Amino acid sequence: MTNSFQLLQGEANGPRRGRVFTRHGEIETPIFMPVGTQATVKALTPAQVEEVGAQIILGNTYHLNLRPGSELVAQLGGLHNFMSWNKPILTDSGGFQVFSLAKLRKITDKGIAFQSHIDGRKIFLGPRECFDIQRNLGTDIAMVLDECPPFPCDEKDCRSAVDRTIRWAREFKEIAAGEGWLEAGHHAFGIVQGSVFEDQRKECAQALVDIGFPGYAVGGVSVGEPEPEMLRQVAASIPELPADKPRYVMGVGTPPQLLKMIALGADMFDCVMPTRLARHANVFTPDGTINLRNERFKFDESPIVEGMDNYTCRTFSRAYLRHLVMSNELLAHTLLSLHNVHFFLDLMRQAREHIELGDFAQWSGQWIERYNFPR
Repeated sequence: MTNSFQLLQGEANGPRRGRVFTRHGEIETPIFMPVGTQATVKALTPAQVEEVGAQIILGNTYHLNLRPGSELVAQLGGLHNFMSWNKPILTDSGGFQVFSLAKLRKITDKGIAFQSHIDGRKIFLGPRECFDIQRNLGTDIAMVLDECPPFPCDEKDCRSAVDRTIRWAREFKEIAAGEGWLEAGHHAFGIVQGSVFEDQRKECAQALVDIGFPGYAVGGVSVGEPEPEMLRQVAASIPELPADKPRYVMGVGTPPQLLKMIALGADMFDCVMPTRLARHANVFTPDGTINLRNERFKFDESPIVEGMDNYTCRTFSRAYLRHLVMSNELLAHTLLSLHNVHFFLDLMRQAREHIELGDFAQWSGQWIERYNFPR
């Protein structure tokens, strides 16, 4: 197994600067990863995503296997070639669909039997299938198959989910190692589950560390629980994970949440929020989000964020962007998504800078205060 991470600066369980090594380049952490579920970051070209500073993007095993099919992607040169993205790609395992498509699936110890949400056909996803799909995609970082328990759930159901997650992680690792996939420089990350039960999260983390992975993720947060509970579970999970491996909190979050989790020792994040909110006319600023449908922006000649170096802010006024939104022009999705993705990536750039300067706590506290309570 090749070394996946270098800790450059910081504490084991505090804000830290690191570097993840992959077959398609290095990733400076902390980092936000734009989500490209269907082999596209919605409304943006790969060139635009790269232009605003993305170092790595996500694809989704479940969705890409249904359409267009992982075998087709493999025949066309893998996901990087298929979507013309030459930087690293992380693919989710499909385990989250166990949570989000509850009416269409049945879970057993061997894996998950799904009914396709597209055409109703029956499919099965176990550790072997999860590995084969991600190998076909040619991903740089593969997530092991896991079971994400819902919120709320009882302790017994959570225990079953944790036990399956550990079992599937072990099987995935054995398959990936046995086929030389890890030795070839690909990475697999184990996923810590446990819902709101700290003892189960710690047990899960320790079991995954014993199996041994190039990196680890905290899963099953931001699934409906209040923010304090989410942060509590991240705080419970991270100290159980090795300091010399990357730590990825899956599916989060708002800008203040990202900074709070960096303070806990997290390195990597992903969320659909930047592009999803953009499609509903919401854009991010240091003073919180604004909705460009608001009448007060009709004659506003200023950019979304003064001095922010992306094409949207350099070129267009809030008034023009509002016009596009109110006219239902598709360009609005592109320009607002471009800004929002850049906002998240630039926040990570600032975080890396302030960790290096040694004043992350002070800076992030002031940043969060302004964002939450704009003057």
